[in-house]
Amino acid sequence: MINGKRRVLTLLFPLTKFSNYYKIYLTIISMLKTIKGDADMDAIGILKQLKDKGVRFTPQRQAILEFLLETESHPTADEIYHHVKAKFPGVSLGTIYNTLNMLKEHGHLLELSYGDMSSRFDGNPNNHYHIICSQCGKLVDFHRPLIDMDQEIMEKSGFKVLGHRMEFYGICPECRESEPIN
Repeated sequence: MINGKRRVLTLLFPLTKFSNYYKIYLTIISMLKTIKGDADMDAIGILKQLKDKGVRFTPQRQAILEFLLETESHPTADEIYHHVKAKFPGVSLGTIYNTLNMLKEHGHLLELSYGDMSSRFDGNPNNHYHIICSQCGKLVDFHRPLIDMDQEIMEKSGFKVLGHRMEFYGICPECRESEPIN
């Protein structure tokens, strides 16, 4: 039992498709990883949910998903590509973009666009906020409960709030340390 739920890998992968070592690896990974901010959903849970919706999953797509769940760096598609390419040399940038779009469409990923900068991807789709360094572009999550504000906005405006996004801009500690002292 993992988080009170049994993970059944044979539902995700036909027994003949992967070696026993790979299935053991997946079992260990499923025990160790959970989505940041959502203890009930891990990589295997997302894979099963998507498979139930008819989405075909390959080891490359799984590697993309696992990287997004592990990192807090909000990587670009190119950074994801280079990370996954180290494990799967034949992966294409098209596979990366197709997988990112699919995960976004199914609500398992946030795409963060900031002006001329490349889009960054966040494997935590739950409501949380970001602070962005105006000098180096570093992006950091922070969590503060503003969920009550959604209800207040709905009551006062009549809108049905589907989501929200809040960003703060500043200069990170590393960039502040490298600034000349006046």
